[in-house]
Amino acid sequence: MIEQFELLLPKKFDLYIEPFVGGGALFFNILPSDAILIDLNFDVVNFYTVVKNDVEKLIDDLKTHRNESEYYYMMRSVNLDSLNSIQRASRFLYLNKTAYNGLWRVNKKGNFNVPFGRYKNPKILDEDNLRNVSLALRDVSIIWSDFSIALDYAKSNTFVYFDPPYHPLSKTSNFTNYSGTFNVKDQIRLAECFKLLDKRGCFLMLSNSNTPLVRQLYANYDVHIVRARRMINSKAEGRGEIEEIVVRNFST
Repeated sequence: MIEQFELLLPKKFDLYIEPFVGGGALFFNILPSDAILIDLNFDVVNFYTVVKNDVEKLIDDLKTHRNESEYYYMMRSVNLDSLNSIQRASRFLYLNKTAYNGLWRVNKKGNFNVPFGRYKNPKILDEDNLRNVSLALRDVSIIWSDFSIALDYAKSNTFVYFDPPYHPLSKTSNFTNYSGTFNVKDQIRLAECFKLLDKRGCFLMLSNSNTPLVRQLYANYDVHIVRARRMINSKAEGRGEIEEIVVRNFST
């Protein structure tokens, strides 16, 4: 979707903030000179922090992992309190590379529960990429928090990109996302945050599903339809291209 997004970005801004950074695809594409990355998922924030500050130690730990079922389930069930920050970041990447469909999913107790992926030769360690990411994060602030903390940092001419857990297309399509439940009240709270930042003179862009609720919440803003390819669904007919929307408070 990056090619579609590039046509929608502001031409110039002073600061970039991404309050649901996740995989950080947009951040790593534009590589802004001044950025704040935020996520409520502790493992995401810990991982980026370790890559930023201790990438060589992370690389050494990643070399110890094995693409074996028994080892995978041992790592999946390990007590997180027994791991230091580097070991936890290493486990996070290992599970992401070897779990089924690369999915990060936890149960109501917060325990990772995706089965072993049975890939022949997953790239658990990509040293060059990790070092490049470490350089990209060198001057970036990484914060473990709810999206609303963006209000503490954003000012006029800040570009804020929101990529929240999407509002479900139906009651049966809801997905337990990596950071916990994000319900209708949270969607409304996010829309209020969007409006407050709009009043400050920020450049705002938000991705979400194309549902009546989302359209209602952002009815006064610029809405674009984009095409996204989704490969993760328990039913084959639920995969493939779907419509999503991008909301902006500016035009290009």
